[in-house]
Formats: sequence, structure tokens, C-alpha cells
Amino acid sequence: MNPNLDPGIKAYIEKVMAGYDPAIENGPVSLQRQAYRNLGKAFATPHPPGVTSRDLAAEIEGRRIPMRLYRPASAGPLPAIMFFHGGGWVVGDLDSHDGIVADLCAATDAAVIAVDYRLAPEHPFPAAFDDCYAALCHVADTGAGLQIDTRRIAVCGDSAGGNLAAAVALAARDRDRPRLSGQALLYPSCGTDLDLPSCHENAAGPMLTRDAMLIYWNHYMGEEPARATAYAAPMLAANFRNLAPAFVTTAQYDPLRDDGRLYAECLRNAGNAVEYRNAPRLIHGWLRARHLAADAADEFQALARALRRMLA
Repeated sequence: MNPNLDPGIKAYIEKVMAGYDPAIENGPVSLQRQAYRNLGKAFATPHPPGVTSRDLAAEIEGRRIPMRLYRPASAGPLPAIMFFHGGGWVVGDLDSHDGIVADLCAATDAAVIAVDYRLAPEHPFPAAFDDCYAALCHVADTGAGLQIDTRRIAVCGDSAGGNLAAAVALAARDRDRPRLSGQALLYPSCGTDLDLPSCHENAAGPMLTRDAMLIYWNHYMGEEPARATAYAAPMLAANFRNLAPAFVTTAQYDPLRDDGRLYAECLRNAGNAVEYRNAPRLIHGWLRARHLAADAADEFQALARALRRMLA
């Protein structure tokens, strides 16, 4: 395959691969996490003017869930976006997506709360899901004290974070709290089928391989994939009715492309409002290349427009 990539994405891949050993996907989780931290540092960006952040935490049922609150310069109660980072449920933290979340805050003029959920394999499903849903409920219950308009909250995430955002949206409907204004899913993992056409078309990447997804998924499921529920793989939901309006974006050269496309179809066929986009020259993880690639910048702006519309 000779992908027709955005020139900026080609430069992004070259920069990543210059300091990345692909064999690390099969190495110890500790080395994978260090490599991901290094990736975040290599593409870190300063916060936009006016955006501030501070760390906080929710104490829920005996566990502490770290979070980071970002606010734009705007005063008064603001709508909020709960952001769940990607990283295969195995890597990533508040720092790995700091610049991304700060940019999202500025682009949407909303408060954004990033959640540092527990990671697999030490904490397999449902730990990450439980943390994300608990953090959402905590913000919905106490957000007024943070100058958040708790009537306007959306969830957002990239890759594994997109999976968690979709799962949390399902739980919010099933458990009748809290009411969500929207869900924004960026190249999400939604199902359990890693034999979809895109998984084989893009099995060798770039930036995410089918083999890596199998490893991540097994870590997340505690090496027992058969125990997946809809909150682990949202495509398994019994129905998709009455869910929050959705924005779903996928990338042509991504093993997870068909996952996101099919989930968007499930949502739309059930009568939900859905905006679905597939970027024809992008790859998995393009969010980190938003300042390098014109197509990635366009998709980021589409994301921001969608969230502003949901939260209006």
C-alpha cells in the first residue's frame, strides 16, 4: 500500500519514527508508557493565550480519580467537555494530552475536564470505564462550584478514549444520569471485530497496527475478551436509541476506520443525530499532528464546531 497521505502527516510520521522503536509494542508495559510519554513531550505545545489549568481529584467510593480542569478566558458558568485520552487503555495520562486538551478548550470556549483513569493491564475493564463514568457524575453533581453549567456537558475522547466516551454515553442513558449534550468520538475503538476490512487494509499501520490493537484489547479485557459488555465494546449494545448527539471522525489509513463508521451507522439508524466524517489522507492519532498537517487541522476545527453546536 502506498498511502495518499497529507504531506504534514508524512512529516509527522517521520519525526515519530526517528525516535521510536516499533518492537516496543511487544515489550514491557513500562517501556510502552515511557515511549508514549516521550511522544507527548516531542509534540507538546504551549497553552493558547487565556487558557488556564489546574489539577483536582474526585474521591469516589474509596478511590481517587485525578482530573485536570482547563478554562478559557471567558467568565461565568461555562459548558463542559469531559475528555478521555487515548492510548489503548494501557498508556497515556493527563500530561500526554495536555496541549491537545488546552487547544480544545480554546477552540470551543468551554471548560474541559481531562480524566486520568486507571490503566490496564494492572486495572482491566471495567476500571477505566468506571472511573470515567464516576468522574462525569461527579462533575455533573458538583460542577456548579467550578463555574460549570451542568446542564451542558459533552463527552469526548480519541481512540481508546473514544471508546470510553461512547461507553459513558451509553451508561448515562441506561442509568438515566447525567443528561449529555453530545458525544465526540475520534477514531474510536467500538467493537470486538478486528477482522473488518480496514483492520487488514491497514494492518501494518502507520502509527497503529492490528497486532498492537490485539495486545491492547487483551490487556483491557484481562486476557478474557469473551467477557466484553457494551461498556467495553459499545457496538455490543442491545439498542442505540435515545443517545446523545454524536460527532464521529475516522481516518482512511487506520485499522479502526470501519469500527467508527459502523458505530456511526448504528447511532444514525436508531434515530440519533450524527455527524460522521472520514478523513481521506489521515491516520490513527492525527490529533497530535493538528499543528503540522492541514487535514488534521481541518478535522480538529470540525470537532470544535461540532462541540460548540452540541453545547450551545
